[in-house]
Amino acid sequence: MRCIFSFILFFGVCSSQAQNVFSSQYANQADVSVFVVDYENQCDLKVFKVDYANQAKGNEGLWYFVEYANQSDHKIFFADYANQSDLKIYFVKYKNQAGWRNKSKQHLLY
Repeated sequence: MRCIFSFILFFGVCSSQAQNVFSSQYANQADVSVFVVDYENQCDLKVFKVDYANQAKGNEGLWYFVEYANQSDHKIFFADYANQSDLKIYFVKYKNQAGWRNKSKQHLLY
């Protein structure tokens, strides 16, 4: 019984950190509102878009965009203005550049 509980707890923690993202059309459908900034030094999170879902592991800024909301771990809305967002992101060109700059906002994607 203890082993089963440990396995379920471990699996739940691992799966909750995946970054499969759905882009919603309306702010009220989203879990997190994000704004894409122009410069890296303005962001809270540097994001790299991966090509496959299995590459989006952990809360490291590696995002895989899914087509349907029920496939996602997080629903996001791209805000028009920075003051309307919960999180400011910057899309990077390389996978190794992804990561958090402002770790105080990291809880938004857990």
